[in-house]
Amino acid sequence: MNKWFMLTVVGKDRPGIVANVTSLLYKGGCNLGEASMVRLGGNFTIMLMVQYGGELTALRNMLEPELGGLNLHMHIDEIDGWLHQHLVPDVRISVFGADRAGIVAQVTRVLADAGLNILDLESDVAGTKAQPIYIMHIEGCATQGIDALRRALDDAIGEDIDVSMAPIDTLVG
Repeated sequence: MNKWFMLTVVGKDRPGIVANVTSLLYKGGCNLGEASMVRLGGNFTIMLMVQYGGELTALRNMLEPELGGLNLHMHIDEIDGWLHQHLVPDVRISVFGADRAGIVAQVTRVLADAGLNILDLESDVAGTKAQPIYIMHIEGCATQGIDALRRALDDAIGEDIDVSMAPIDTLVG
């Protein structure tokens, strides 16, 4: 019986990592589910839902020699393979502010308390070393409505943070 695993691979970014990892999995008899890849500050990471007929140890042994040779680190967990349960975001939030410790925690706490289920979050540091600007883009489901998010942000976010919010109109079907 095939099992599902979450494979996370991390390392210094360079061309060909996705091709190498997915080729290894394909040649090893694996099937892929959902995947997410991102490059952060010159580093690479990918998370892959992998369906495999063997045990976790066999999957690890199949991947370790090649990934180790590429100086990539991996982590594997057995998971439930809940495919076809994609949530569709209904709100996009952009945050700009002077980079400081706690900005992500502050904004995401306010949003969570107002009912936001975060589906995707990307951030970057722009500006200069002397005046860094933190930029964060969030997509999610506003379980208590977008107005609840607006009210919570208006009440809790200081003037040093600029937040914009827009509904996402998605045609599904």
